[in-house]
Amino acid sequence: MTTQHLAESATAGPHDSRRSSRPEQGIARTRRTALLFCAPFGLFFLAMYVAPIVYAIVSSLYAVKRTGLGLTPPARVFEPWTNFTQAFADKAFLASLGRVALFAVVQVPLMLLLALGLALLIDSGSARGGAFFRLAAFMPYAVPGVSAALIWSFMYSRESSPINRLLEPLTVQIPFFDDGVVLWSVANIVTWSWTGYNMIIIYASLQAIPREILEAARMDGASPLRIAWSIKVPAVKSSLALTAIFSIIGSAQLYNEPAVLQPVSSGSVSSTFTPIMSAQAAVAAGNYPYAAAQSVILAALVGVLSFAFLKLTRRGEVT
Repeated sequence: MTTQHLAESATAGPHDSRRSSRPEQGIARTRRTALLFCAPFGLFFLAMYVAPIVYAIVSSLYAVKRTGLGLTPPARVFEPWTNFTQAFADKAFLASLGRVALFAVVQVPLMLLLALGLALLIDSGSARGGAFFRLAAFMPYAVPGVSAALIWSFMYSRESSPINRLLEPLTVQIPFFDDGVVLWSVANIVTWSWTGYNMIIIYASLQAIPREILEAARMDGASPLRIAWSIKVPAVKSSLALTAIFSIIGSAQLYNEPAVLQPVSSGSVSSTFTPIMSAQAAVAAGNYPYAAAQSVILAALVGVLSFAFLKLTRRGEVT
């Protein structure tokens, strides 16, 4: 019997090994197919996202040196800290960072509170015409940022502002382009454009709340306000954190609105009004490494702030 079993195992061995290798071949083929489908995206991601970041970091390590009387073209010299030292000593660039930080601290919470309020109103059981109001709130987001800034530049115009015309009987005029007001004029445009977008994200999270929970709360005698505060708002906490991070990043990238308002602002919107505009001014002056250094500093600050905010909002969550 032992000899027979050995003979059978010896005969069946190659077939078993062939049979066991087929699943491995199938897995390898599946992996190759997956890599083949992912290759276009991977190449596009490397070319359009990773490569510019690497190029900006490398460029920031070089300084532009001009010699003689300007008759010879400037040379790039490897000096890793020159541009970063210059950036942190540049009062205009530091002022632009502070301006954007103030913008984010004030505008982002107000915009998200408004988006949350609209989402809760549309989601409430007594709301009528919810589809219409969702579309109406989302419509400003469909308007391109440059077009929205052009529309509001007419609304802010010193000569033809319809807002100030309506306020004429009250002998009140809003100086939209004064130095202390122009930042909030820009914030108004951003809030008008992005509140509906954030509202849609929050509203989608509200729709994911089980209706049984809300019905049970109503049967227990909870008022709509109590339901909103104790059930709905905690349920959309992750969506609020997501929209907050997106808004912080968007505030750091503030460019379109102030750039469009700059020609009609009578100087209150300078060429270094925001960090992106400051980097653009450096590019216009031909100092690409300095512009790259400003961009790297801005990206690093935004990354640290976003990470810290994410950790803060996740504190106490069970993983």
